[in-house]
Amino acid sequence: MSSIVLEQLAQYIYEFCGIDYLKDLTSLENKIAGRLKELGLSLWEYCGYIKIEEKEQDILIELITVNETYFFREENLVSELKNKIFSQYKDYSKERPLRIWCAACSSGEEPYTVAMLIKETMLFKEGSVKIIASDINKKVLNKAGNGLYNKRSFSFRKMPEGMIEKYFEEFEEDYKIKDDISALVEFKHLNMLDNNVSEIIGEVDIILCRNVLIYFDIEAIKKAAKTFYSITKPQGYLFLGHAETITSINPGFETIYSPSIFYYKKGEN
Repeated sequence: MSSIVLEQLAQYIYEFCGIDYLKDLTSLENKIAGRLKELGLSLWEYCGYIKIEEKEQDILIELITVNETYFFREENLVSELKNKIFSQYKDYSKERPLRIWCAACSSGEEPYTVAMLIKETMLFKEGSVKIIASDINKKVLNKAGNGLYNKRSFSFRKMPEGMIEKYFEEFEEDYKIKDDISALVEFKHLNMLDNNVSEIIGEVDIILCRNVLIYFDIEAIKKAAKTFYSITKPQGYLFLGHAETITSINPGFETIYSPSIFYYKKGEN
């Protein structure tokens, strides 16, 4: 494929969703090669096609995004949320609920894990917790909303003993999230670099955005960090992946160091 045209497609992707393939054109080429063959288009033709076919944008997002996840991912984070963070919000109510945003939620394992942790703490009354889960990939969002996971799926690789029986129902070859867990989660289609994120998500107490910023360049990371700061309530928390940091950007968060994890806290305005 022409490297110049590949660069144009990579630039289009970057401007649309912040994912940076400009330094990894070979990977981008491999991801879209099958789609070009399926459509019978050259790369040059495809660059024009994607701008006039709205549905193709969704297909391209499915091809280039990484959606590998599973329940109870990163034991240290799970422990910190359950044993230290959630107790700070135990007095929240239906009138003033704890609001949690799982950004880039993929197929739903993370927000459902958070919902299960909320239930496990037994700290919260009905209606006092709202989890907003978003992703740019419509296909994985549909899967998340269905709450169905194959019994042999890698999604269950770290599932603690007894949790499947407690929070899932058997549904033929799948396990299905029980209604009391799915009721805590609202799924939204969202590009987290859009300018209207604050209007769609609203103010939140906790943000989880893990293993996303590693695909962004510094300018996209700065924009995301600014959004996180603007919608996080005072004394709220931001959790990133263990290989991600915004400390050098300094958008206003304080870095919190725990024995096995670090994360961010917003001070008083």
